Amino acid sequence: MSKSIFRKKSVEKILHDVECGFGDGEHPGTTTSQLKKELNVRDLTLMGIAAVVGAGIFSTIGEASFQGGPGVSILFVITAITCGFSALCYAEFASRIPVAGSAYTYAYASFGELIAWIIGWDLLMEYAIGNIAVAISWSTYFVNFLEGFKIHLPRYLYTDYFTVFRAHEDVVQFTASNQLSKITDVMRENAAAWDSAPGFGSLKLVANLPALLIVIIITYLVYIGIRETKKATNAMVYLKIAIVLAVIVIGFFYVTPANWHPFLPNGFGGVMKGVSGVFFAYIGFDAISTTAEECERPQRDLPRGMIYSLVICTVLYVLISLVLTGMVSYKELQVGDPLAFVFAKVGLHNISYVISISAVIATASVLLIFQLGQPRIWMSMSRDGLLPKVFSRIHPKYQTPSFSTIVTGFVVAVPALFLNLTVVTDLTSIGTLFAFVLVCGGVLLLPREEAAKGKFHLPYINSQWIAPVIYIIVLVLCWNNFLGLFSGENIHQKFPFFLFILLSTTLTVLAVIKKLSLIPVLGLLSCFYLMAELTYDSWIRFLIWLIIGLVIYFTYSYKNSVIGKEAAAKTK
Repeated sequence: MSKSIFRKKSVEKILHDVECGFGDGEHPGTTTSQLKKELNVRDLTLMGIAAVVGAGIFSTIGEASFQGGPGVSILFVITAITCGFSALCYAEFASRIPVAGSAYTYAYASFGELIAWIIGWDLLMEYAIGNIAVAISWSTYFVNFLEGFKIHLPRYLYTDYFTVFRAHEDVVQFTASNQLSKITDVMRENAAAWDSAPGFGSLKLVANLPALLIVIIITYLVYIGIRETKKATNAMVYLKIAIVLAVIVIGFFYVTPANWHPFLPNGFGGVMKGVSGVFFAYIGFDAISTTAEECERPQRDLPRGMIYSLVICTVLYVLISLVLTGMVSYKELQVGDPLAFVFAKVGLHNISYVISISAVIATASVLLIFQLGQPRIWMSMSRDGLLPKVFSRIHPKYQTPSFSTIVTGFVVAVPALFLNLTVVTDLTSIGTLFAFVLVCGGVLLLPREEAAKGKFHLPYINSQWIAPVIYIIVLVLCWNNFLGLFSGENIHQKFPFFLFILLSTTLTVLAVIKKLSLIPVLGLLSCFYLMAELTYDSWIRFLIWLIIGLVIYFTYSYKNSVIGKEAAAKTK
């Protein structure tokens, strides 16, 4: 059992399966198994920008600027470097294994089946929860957009059921106990929405219809073909970049240099407080690796697309952060819509409205890329027998994973219609970081002599002496955290940081002994450190999700694995 669950799928086997065709699970090798090759390096770059320049640049950048002041621009560079290590590792894998499935496929080739299943299951959580959050976010921007045209939707048509219901219950309770001061304006508005919603008795029609609408539209686009998805994405990205550049240029004329002093008002620690939100803004550049089989020249274009998009987005983020903190004091930026806020603050209300339009486009493009990625991961897992074969069915006309696309639409649309998710940022971040950690670790397991087979090669830098120096520096900087690992209250909540110390120590020793490549080592350590900085509750939820996945693996996937069946057939 122990050996069989870590059985690997060789790179040669993966590429051979793609060339021969997987079929629909019932007719392997048929032409319906092939995805349509439509994407070039420009399309991939624009898809990467579409996935990264989303809600983050319109929302989380405000909180990060409030915590770190003008120096938050440094944090964007640091985070980009961290993501850059992972992007280079993704590029190495994409060059060697130009197959749909992203980190799942890469893990199958480097770690084996069990770890591949874990990362595949993790990616399903990352994409699904991220998509739900983006759909809900898009609904908020869209309602604000309609307000500009004097179109007012009833609140019960764009708010989730539980928020409105809880507000109604709280208002009734506080009114009965004569605690009127506890009733906030938002609570009162939500309670009024409950009272005005149509229904029968205690059953009310309260649902986030705009979120449902955008998921249906995006799912339809992804279903009918990669060409249509590409055209829609490119159009949205061009418009989005134009608006962001206009914001930077116009905002520059309203910058007051005095607002940039002090540059680090809360020190470097204040800058690092925004790391979760800033990293969340970068999530998505890896999603384009799921389109490998739809690229014209994946071994050359996928690495370039990932790296180009990351560089362009970093430049935009740094410029936006400098303009934001230059137009108003960083102390005023703890708002949900910082870009619109700063232009309204300087009297440019029309520009503020244009930004709300851009936000609608930006979040829609993010949703489009993630809705594109998740079905292809399901498809890859189904091809290997880890999910039912119906998930790998390819539409004969549109040449897309049709069933997986429809299921993805339902998985995102139904929760977005009724739920208000407050933990999605951390859950999505921990899932993405876990994927990055495994991809960086997987590169360390790849035979170095095979590198010449791909069009892109990760430059080898010997970490034998560099890694110990970095380890000592990190240990000095985190010495207080290290001393507090086994003392104080709530020691169990320090467990993630303990894991980081254990991993970094082990990896440093291995770097000295085995002369590991520096870039994946830095990528693995930096991503795991960011994981350790996330909340303990996020780790618990993440582990619960993984346990559910392991139950499914051992009750279904292990028995139906294609590799497992082939191995069993050979032993007979």
